[in-house]
Amino acid sequence: MSFSRSFVNTARSRSFIAATSIKSAFFPSQSLPLSVRLLQGQQARYLSEAARSAIDNAVKSSPVVLFMKGTPEFPQCGFSRATIQILGLQGLDPEKFAAFNVLEDDELRSGIKEYSNWPTIPQLYVNGEFIGGCDILIAMHQSGELGELLEDAKVLVPEEESAEPEAK
Repeated sequence: MSFSRSFVNTARSRSFIAATSIKSAFFPSQSLPLSVRLLQGQQARYLSEAARSAIDNAVKSSPVVLFMKGTPEFPQCGFSRATIQILGLQGLDPEKFAAFNVLEDDELRSGIKEYSNWPTIPQLYVNGEFIGGCDILIAMHQSGELGELLEDAKVLVPEEESAEPEAK
């Protein structure tokens, strides 16, 4: 390879590197993975103070709060149905449980996703802390973590003491 050809190739490489550096300085998202760049391109929604306050109050309204599609008696999606079934299997005390139907309020439906920074519904909160969606609850149920969490939160139906004292 001649000197002139080598110089030209080196100059091209340097200009490409310089252009790439300038491009990444002004457009840093180009260096990010495609999935992240696509998410950045989505419109950001900002939860109004009134909506955030309403969701805060809902989350704090009961020790266990579920935002779901439908109601516990009539779930409107399979994931919400599975979540209700898991909570029932765990022995959740209905007196310590509140459910909110996101299908009744579009602002709640979109707002709860932004509030928790979690893209799907249902969403479970225990003592004000976001736990997760259906997939997380299934995994926690299978590993025994959900039972421990609910027991530590004291939200399970208390074991009934024997109604009759033992005969002596």
